[in-house]
Amino acid sequence: MRAILSVSDKAGLVDFARQLQDLKVEIFSTGGTKKSLVAAGLAVHGISDITGFPEILDGRVKTLHPMVHGGILARRDLPGHMEELGKHKIEPIDMVVVNLYPFVETVAKPGVTMEDALENIDIGGPTMIRAAAKNFPAVLVVVDPADYNTLVEKLRSGQVDLAFRRKLAQKAFQHVALYDTAISQYWLEGETFPSDLTIALHKMYNLRYGENPHQHAALYLEKVAGQKPWGITQVKQHSGPELSFNNFLDIDSAWNTVSDFEEPSVAIIKHTNACGLCSNNNLPEAYLRALAGDPMAAFGGIVAVNKVMDITLATEVDKTHFDVIITAGYTDEALALLGRKKSLRLLSMPPEIRAPKGRTVEFRPISGGFLAQMKDFYTDEEFKPGVVTKRQPSEKEWDDLFFAWKVVKHIKSNGITIVKDRTLLGMGAGQPNRSVSAQIALERAGDKAKGSVLGSDAFIPFPDTVELAAKGGVTAIIQVGGSIRDQLSIEAADKFGMAMAFTGVRHFKH
Repeated sequence: MRAILSVSDKAGLVDFARQLQDLKVEIFSTGGTKKSLVAAGLAVHGISDITGFPEILDGRVKTLHPMVHGGILARRDLPGHMEELGKHKIEPIDMVVVNLYPFVETVAKPGVTMEDALENIDIGGPTMIRAAAKNFPAVLVVVDPADYNTLVEKLRSGQVDLAFRRKLAQKAFQHVALYDTAISQYWLEGETFPSDLTIALHKMYNLRYGENPHQHAALYLEKVAGQKPWGITQVKQHSGPELSFNNFLDIDSAWNTVSDFEEPSVAIIKHTNACGLCSNNNLPEAYLRALAGDPMAAFGGIVAVNKVMDITLATEVDKTHFDVIITAGYTDEALALLGRKKSLRLLSMPPEIRAPKGRTVEFRPISGGFLAQMKDFYTDEEFKPGVVTKRQPSEKEWDDLFFAWKVVKHIKSNGITIVKDRTLLGMGAGQPNRSVSAQIALERAGDKAKGSVLGSDAFIPFPDTVELAAKGGVTAIIQVGGSIRDQLSIEAADKFGMAMAFTGVRHFKH
């Protein structure tokens, strides 16, 4: 048996090669791989011993040769192929162990140049991998060091079954596909939505199940060239049971919500909606106000804090049952206190891996495909709401209106938020009728709604929502505007002495 070994990831390489030699496998290698193996005392041939031609162009051309690819691609079950090999004195190659130049890691480095990127585009490696995978019934192709031990065991048994060969080939084609995707992404400039697009995903691990126990599920990391891993896939778990599919949905929503606020903030999330949220320099006070928004819904929910949790805050949080807590970090005392609860998942998101703020692309699956859109992002400088009523909002009302508008972005449409003192008092979400969402939000806020403001994720087409708000004690409203019936809502607000601002920006969240 003859094998070519040429890898960038050298994990486990020497032990694997030594075991291959024990099995009488003749090894051929190139460049740094060959140096590593020779330094370990292994007998290794150079690729030039196969090709009869030196490596040229600084190593750019070494395996691109008929003596290599003829030996890989020849079908052993076709006499004509084998006769041709004999005619040209080409010997079969039975194993290709290759993984590719670290393109993704290289372009993620600060100050990377175009030359650096170009030099890390592998040509010979993908070609050998594809050739071996195409001929997998006869040629073993290995791209993942995790497969070394299994392969050695099967070689020792004297039988490498076709199913295992097929599995190695599938991984090989996927390895090249991810690599090509990364390169394509890196060179994509000035076009957010090209005519053809691939997404590179790497499975981190299987999940127990999906949204429901009968659904299989897994967690995948999106690999983007030039970008370090970020977002909720990078969450650090300190204690508690493994995270479920629904946990990931909720903590992603929780962290995205609380991260939208620069000031110290606490969000309580249930089924991806904020049922409590408050910004306050006193974090324990922020938590208590967030909890008061809907204590019953908060039970079994998720707490998100955009600052480090200390023992004072932890003591308050410890009094209520939650499934998950996610923060920017914990003091040792807070971690020790909360860690007593074995069913409580304690997570943290270090600031350096927070989701980038800006116009990034997000994908939503639909039957048979995906929708792609820019993330709902608007800078404070771009956001310039205009007052449309006779009365201007007070300074305090403006402060709460801005807060209500930020919160409603994270509430499922039709979304309504009732806010006072930078605290979410009540919300209505996901109702087909906007006035029903408003009614639910006002009922949740109760008497606390007096002197509050209302945020709506889209325009308010009928005055009934304004009338409900006024009856509940709301003094100011922020909404999109743009309905052909805007004047009816404006007149209703003026009738009740309310202030109303139009944003011109919609925040639907389906």
